[in-house]
Amino acid sequence: MRYQKIYPACLCYCAALLILAFVLDTPANIWQGLQKIVLLEDTLITDYMELAGLGATFVNSALVLLASLLILRLVEDPLNGNTLVVLGLMGGFSLFGKNIFNMWPFVMGAFLYARLRHEPFVKYSNVALMSTCLSPIVSYVCFYGGWFNFFLGILLGVCIGFVLPPLSAYTFRIQNGMNLYNMGFACGLMAMMVVPVMNSMGKAPSTVLIWSTEYNLTLGIFMAVLCLVFIIVGFFFCGRPPWASWAGYRYLLKATGRAPNDFLRTYGAAPTLINMGVNGLIATGYILLIGGHLNGPTLGGILTIIGFSAYGKHCLNIVPIMLGVVLGGVTMQWNLTDPATQIAGLFCTTLAPIAGYFGWPFGILAGFLHSSVVLRTGGPVSGLNLYNNGFSGGLIAIVLYPILTAVVRRRRPVLQDEDYFDTFEHDEPITPVSSSDLKS
Repeated sequence: MRYQKIYPACLCYCAALLILAFVLDTPANIWQGLQKIVLLEDTLITDYMELAGLGATFVNSALVLLASLLILRLVEDPLNGNTLVVLGLMGGFSLFGKNIFNMWPFVMGAFLYARLRHEPFVKYSNVALMSTCLSPIVSYVCFYGGWFNFFLGILLGVCIGFVLPPLSAYTFRIQNGMNLYNMGFACGLMAMMVVPVMNSMGKAPSTVLIWSTEYNLTLGIFMAVLCLVFIIVGFFFCGRPPWASWAGYRYLLKATGRAPNDFLRTYGAAPTLINMGVNGLIATGYILLIGGHLNGPTLGGILTIIGFSAYGKHCLNIVPIMLGVVLGGVTMQWNLTDPATQIAGLFCTTLAPIAGYFGWPFGILAGFLHSSVVLRTGGPVSGLNLYNNGFSGGLIAIVLYPILTAVVRRRRPVLQDEDYFDTFEHDEPITPVSSSDLKS
């Protein structure tokens, strides 16, 4: 495999998490914390750091990442930019919603779908892991809400995992590549089906707010070190001279980010790692500058941005979206430091392709709209869709794309004809040659 070093790099990250966990907490507290994490309903916003402490949270994140790596390894998944997206999502959301228990039914559902189609599971392994954004459904039915039905919770997760591959393939096409969190949109639609049924049965979940505020220094140092490691490795340890790595990064900044846009295959490891480090520093700095809190949910958002820095996001197309959220905080009746808004300020970057393709003013517009829309889309799904910003981003992309195409009069990009899953199955280099890949 061309990018085989992803495995040892992620293993080192998991080892660092485990070491840090046992430095910060005792084994007894970590075990008790893991029990709390597994047995909680996990609806938004459930900060594992506030619930169980840093030690148990880091151990859960390491276990979820190791399980994800094992799955990808066993099926011999081709490693590419989307692999880094999946690992960023699994590592990030295992800080506030996914755990080593509630992820497995969705993986089994996707596996059964592959068997029904008589296709190798490797084709759907990425989607299987990303579909775990609905993992709170499993925890809720198994342990909460008047259900307390372990078998039903597992069965429901398997069924959802079974239907999400075809649904996500469809939603990918209707968003025109302008919403990077396609699975969030697909899972939002699925949750809109499941939650009303729960409501009709009188067993509806409700959103919660478990939010820690005391870890800014510890997590700030952690993220600064992690991002600097990315940048240093990109400049000096990728087999390219620093000037070539910098030139590659500058070339990467010309990309629109419109999905699918695999930076790792297109620009190589060095520019991609630099991009990951820079974006991580920007996201961390954003939270600190607005007076926010580094905790499970916000760290999850930062890690998601870092992951998507290999698949569509760079500083020139995420900053306008974040500025749109800041503008919303100035003009709307909510504050930038509200927990939901802090998360929105990070995950709003799902709309980065709008800024990249149509220009920064429209990126600000998209972020401004997203900052309010996302605060309302979580209610109908009762916090069960962890990728709620992806659901909101999909709605905005579907509305804005035809309007901006008509008003701005840019050439309408042609949707890719290949299968949605095709981009997951390749690792050969890509040469950006079309205006759909680069800014004109």
